Amino acid sequence: MEKPADCPYPGCFFCVMKEDNPSKRRASILKYFRELPSQDDDGQVLPISGLWNTAMAHPNDPEFIELGIFECMSALIWKGLKNRRWLSHDQNIYIPYYAAHIIGSYTMNMEEFAERAVHAGVIQPLIELLRGRLTWVEQRVAVRALGHLATYPSTFAAIASHAEILELSIQLAMSSLEIVYSHFYQYVDRRLSYHCDLLTRGMGGVEMESRKAEEWASQLQCWALQLINCFAFKADFLPTICNTEFLVKLTGMWGGLVNENSPAGIGLLRTICHHKAGRGPVASCPDIVEALCNIARSSDDWQYMAIDCLLWLLQDPNTSHKVANKAVPALVDLSEITSLGDYKKLGESIVNALEECMQSQSTSCNPLDGQTKELIEEVLSSRQRMKREKGMPKEDLHIKQAAALVVKLEGNSLFSSGNISGAASKYSEAIALCPMRSKRERAVLYSNRSQCFLLLQQPLAAISDATRALCLHSPINRHAKSLWRRAQAYDMLGLAKESLLDAILFINECSQSSDPDLSMRQNKVPDYAERLVKKQMRAAWLFREAAMKHGGVRCEGESHNVYGQETDDSEWETVSESDIANDGGRGMDDDDDNDDDEDEAEDEGIKGDKPSRRSARRRFLS
Repeated sequence: MEKPADCPYPGCFFCVMKEDNPSKRRASILKYFRELPSQDDDGQVLPISGLWNTAMAHPNDPEFIELGIFECMSALIWKGLKNRRWLSHDQNIYIPYYAAHIIGSYTMNMEEFAERAVHAGVIQPLIELLRGRLTWVEQRVAVRALGHLATYPSTFAAIASHAEILELSIQLAMSSLEIVYSHFYQYVDRRLSYHCDLLTRGMGGVEMESRKAEEWASQLQCWALQLINCFAFKADFLPTICNTEFLVKLTGMWGGLVNENSPAGIGLLRTICHHKAGRGPVASCPDIVEALCNIARSSDDWQYMAIDCLLWLLQDPNTSHKVANKAVPALVDLSEITSLGDYKKLGESIVNALEECMQSQSTSCNPLDGQTKELIEEVLSSRQRMKREKGMPKEDLHIKQAAALVVKLEGNSLFSSGNISGAASKYSEAIALCPMRSKRERAVLYSNRSQCFLLLQQPLAAISDATRALCLHSPINRHAKSLWRRAQAYDMLGLAKESLLDAILFINECSQSSDPDLSMRQNKVPDYAERLVKKQMRAAWLFREAAMKHGGVRCEGESHNVYGQETDDSEWETVSESDIANDGGRGMDDDDDNDDDEDEAEDEGIKGDKPSRRSARRRFLS
C-alpha cells in the first residue's frame, strides 16, 4: 500500500490501518508496534491517542493484543521514565499516560488479555508510575491498570509478588486527595498544561479543570481502594491492610459515589470484616464501629455493606463484647427492615443476631450495659407481640389502632401548643398501642416523635426514630419527612456527609411528589433544603481536609463561593419550623389522611404571610 501523498510521517499508523489486505495490515501493525518505542520522530502522540480511543471503544477486541500492543506500551512507559529528553520533546509527555491507560482498558474485562499483559512485562513499569516517578495523573492510570490485573485469579499472584504494590496503594488511598489538591487544585499558575488538557479534553476553563480534578482525585482514591480490596480477599495481606490509621480513614472514603464500580471505604471494610483476622482490628477501634453504625442507618446503596459488617462483628465471640454497646442500637433501629435490595428477610436476620447476642452475653465476663439489654429486650418483645396479634380478632386490632389514633391526635395538640415533651410522650404511648402490622401508621408516629426530639435538642434520639420510620415505610428509605428530620439531626452532630445524603434524597422525593401544592410550583425543591445541601457540600467538600492542612482554599466561579470556608448559618436554627411551613405546605408524605381537620383548615390559610412558630409546628406534623 502506498502512503498517501499528504501524509508527512513514514510508516504512519493511520495509513497502516487503512490497508485493505488483512495479512499485510497485520504484518504492518506488528512491525509498527515493534519499532515504535525505538523511534524519536515527531507526532508519536497522535497514533498513541488513537490507540487509546480504540482501547476505550473496543476493549475486548483481540487484534492489537495478539500483535504486541502490551509490549509496545510497556516499552514506551520505560522510555518516558528513563529518557527525560525524549519525554519533554514535542508532545511525548502525554505518551506514558496514554500507554498505561491502554493497558488498563484492554485488561478490565478479559482475563486472557490480562495474562498476556503480565507476560509482556507491564507490571514493573506500572509500579514505577505508581511510585510517582512522573505525576499523579500517571499514578491514576497505573493504579487502575494494576487493579484490573489483580482482579483475576490467574494474574493476582504476579501482582501480589510485588509487596510494594499494596503498600503504595494504601499510601495513595490515604494521600490521593492531598496530592491532587496541592499539586493541581491549589495553585492555578503552577498547573502543568498537559494535565489541564487531559482533564478537559480541549474544553478548557479554570472552573472546568477544577471540577474535573475533583472527579479524577476521587477516581484515584477509588482505584487505589479497588486494588487494595483484591489483596484484602487474602487473609495473608490483612496485617498490612489493618493498621489503625488506614482503617479509620476508610470510613470517610466515599469515592464510590463518583465511581460506582469502586468498593469505596465501606466496601473494603466489608471485605476485611468477612475474615476473622480482620474483625479484631476493626472492632478495636470505636470510631470505626461508630462510623459503620452511621452508614448502616443511611439510605444509600452501601447500607447493606455496613449492616453486614455489624452483624459479623456482633456474631463473632471474639469481637461481640467490643462492639455490642455501639452496634446494638443501630441494629435495633433497622430490625424492621423487610428486604433491602437482594437481601430478603434482613430484619429477621438482625433480630436473630440480637437474640444470639443476648444469650451469649449472659455468660460473658463482659456483659451488655443496661440500656443495650433493654433495647434487645424491646425488639424481642415486639416479636412476641406480633405473634400474639396474629391470633387476635380483627375487631380488637381495629380498636387498638383507633386508640392509637386518638392518642396521636392528643400528641399533635400538645405539639402545636408548644408542649414538645408532652407530645413526645403521647407519640410513645401511641406507638405502644398501634398494632405491629400497621406499619404505615407506626412510621408516622416514629417520624413525629423524631421531630419532637429535634426540637428538644436530642439528635441521637431523632436519628433513631427517623431511621425506624424509614425502615417501616414502603418503599424503604423513601419517607420524605423522616429523611428531612434525620438530615437536620445529622447536621446538629456535625455529620456533614450523612446530612447531605439525606437532604439530597429528601429533595428527590420532593421532585417526584404528586402533592398538588408542589405540582403547581415550577420549582419543587424547597429553599430550606437547598440551603442545607449547599452548607453540607461546603462542609463535605472533597478537598476540605487538604485545604485546611495547606492553609487555604480558593474561590470557585463568579459567585465567589469559597469551598471549605466556614460561613454563618445561624438562620438555620429556624428552618425546621417557619421555613418549612412557607416552603411546600403540608409536606411530601402520603400519610396526610392522618392529620386532623383543624390542621386542614389551618393549612389553607398560610398562602402569604409567614406563619407563627405554633402553626409551623402543626404543619410539619404528619
